[in-house]
Amino acid sequence: MTTLRVNGEDREVDVPGDMPLLWVLRDVVGLTGTKFGCGIAQCGACTVHLDGKPVRSCQLPVSSIGGRAITTIEGIGTTPEGQKVQQAWLALDVVQCGYCQSGQIMSAAALLARTPSPSDADIDAAMAGNICRCGTYVRIRQAIHQAATGKVFGLQVIVDGSPA
Repeated sequence: MTTLRVNGEDREVDVPGDMPLLWVLRDVVGLTGTKFGCGIAQCGACTVHLDGKPVRSCQLPVSSIGGRAITTIEGIGTTPEGQKVQQAWLALDVVQCGYCQSGQIMSAAALLARTPSPSDADIDAAMAGNICRCGTYVRIRQAIHQAATGKVFGLQVIVDGSPA
């Protein structure tokens, strides 16, 4: 048996040590918000936090967790950065198909935790490992700025065919 600290709660799991954390979270613990994308840690859909740092759970063996705190998309809303990011995502309608969004939100929350006022370059670097097949990158960047500052940058609202 292995004890994992997931979203502030201890979970006992009986799994092989080489089982990827993604499958432990989804299939054993029952938290299905973290998604399987590529399986080779390249797309970011499986991003979770280990002690606040974003990691790809699809390639991370559960034996390597070693008592560190795991935060998933289900728990990120309990952090100040996670709350701000989730609110900005909703305010700016970032989500299109939504499949990659749990990983995007996890990466964005980690960025804001370490860089409270990120530049475009900071955002691009932090989010580079997260792929969005729908191409909502502009809205993602804007939502991160909004989460950081409470302001919307670079978006123009059109009402009845004219700028508002």
